[in-house]
Amino acid sequence: MCDLVARTGRHLQRYEDGRRLVAGCIPFRYRDIKDEQKKLVEVLMINSQSGPGLLFPKGGWENDETVEEAAAREAIEEAGVRGDLVKLLGFYDFKSKQPEGMCRAAVFALHVKEELASWPEQSTRQRSWLTVPEAAERSRHPWMQEALVTGFSAWLENCSNGGGCVDRSER
Repeated sequence: MCDLVARTGRHLQRYEDGRRLVAGCIPFRYRDIKDEQKKLVEVLMINSQSGPGLLFPKGGWENDETVEEAAAREAIEEAGVRGDLVKLLGFYDFKSKQPEGMCRAAVFALHVKEELASWPEQSTRQRSWLTVPEAAERSRHPWMQEALVTGFSAWLENCSNGGGCVDRSER
């Protein structure tokens, strides 16, 4: 049983210019490659509750929290991971199937430090660690694929070329 509880309802949700504001992250880790000095970057995706394809954790940004707190909370609630938010990758607009219509998501890179054995949505979510190309292929939503390819991958490439990333010593 999980001691953490997911927030529900939309009475505290933030809206701006007619769009619901959401926060999310691309959880990642470094994995050793056997017989090599480099480390492989893997990202964590979760299953959708409403159809095929995989998602990154995201959800409503509420009035009583910062956007960073909302992104970290969603990572715990939906994917059962904790870590360090190391970079705001950008803002991505998308149309929701929910009644509110348009949404704007702030998406962060989250360096995973802990995978929880139990988390609020574990009964409905499965976690999958994937390479970036695998994740891009299996992403359910085009905007999440864009965040991965143009946001996360571009940031990671900049890090690899001496762009001053957090956690450089772990690569």
